[in-house]
Amino acid sequence: MMMRTGSTAVSPISSGIRGFITFCRMEKGLSRNSLEAYGRDLEDLRSYAEPLTGGILPDAELLNTYVNQLYTKNLSSRSIARHLSSIRSFFSFMVTEDKLAEDPTGHLSSPKTWTTIPKFLNRTQIESLIAAPDVTRPVGLRDRAMLELLYATGIRVTELINLQLSSVDVGMGLLRVTGKGNKQRIVPVNAVALAMVWRYLEEARPVLLKKKQSSCLFITGRGAGMTRQAFWAAIKLNGRKAGIFHNLSPHVLRHTFATHLLEGGADLRSLQEMLGHADLATTEIYTHVVRTRLRDTLDKHHPRA
Repeated sequence: MMMRTGSTAVSPISSGIRGFITFCRMEKGLSRNSLEAYGRDLEDLRSYAEPLTGGILPDAELLNTYVNQLYTKNLSSRSIARHLSSIRSFFSFMVTEDKLAEDPTGHLSSPKTWTTIPKFLNRTQIESLIAAPDVTRPVGLRDRAMLELLYATGIRVTELINLQLSSVDVGMGLLRVTGKGNKQRIVPVNAVALAMVWRYLEEARPVLLKKKQSSCLFITGRGAGMTRQAFWAAIKLNGRKAGIFHNLSPHVLRHTFATHLLEGGADLRSLQEMLGHADLATTEIYTHVVRTRLRDTLDKHHPRA
């Protein structure tokens, strides 16, 4: 059954998705990236299901068929898990809104994502990358400050580029970060990263602003707030300077922060707080580091090792 808005027919599944995205934006306060991810995943579901159902919401059998065909598309287990999360959230919303009497996603099985070990840099690589920007230039000094801060805190790239001047407390050595779902957390910052951020603020930021005004902490060469694309390009550029050519992204630095922290003896709960993970299970992807450290301890200290 199709509903009509003016002269345009709107199917129940299309209407439901629109309502869900609006709910996520207005009520949950999700970031634009999260909203876009939900939108892509649910649009894939709509494109698949609508011709088969005439626009009504798919039942459990059709959902299982849809999920099974995801496995034939060479998607990673993490991508499939994200699709499933989007679908479950959508149908939970539809039940809450009394658009459905029963949630059909109850028997959907999730792929195992814990077997994928995050890519990270070793100590030599991260030091080379951070040292790569030319700090005699304003843009280079900005890149150095951003890399130092990313490695010092493990924040997400979106969180990094959205930092405001008021986000940094140099005196207390703290960073106020706004994460997913508009949730705020306080992250400690080491003295080295703070010193580089302060130097950027004093020497580079006023030059990059070109007499413009901005509350953003990090500024592009055009005097505007930093973008994901600009920072991604900066990482690639400095990675080439450091001799790191493959699989380098802002998220690799986040994984590097987490891995090196655990190697130094940090516990998973503390790491969960700093990374802003809502669920400890997400942080447990880094337990490979703990297992490696236990093996090293056994080899060094057991009398029969």
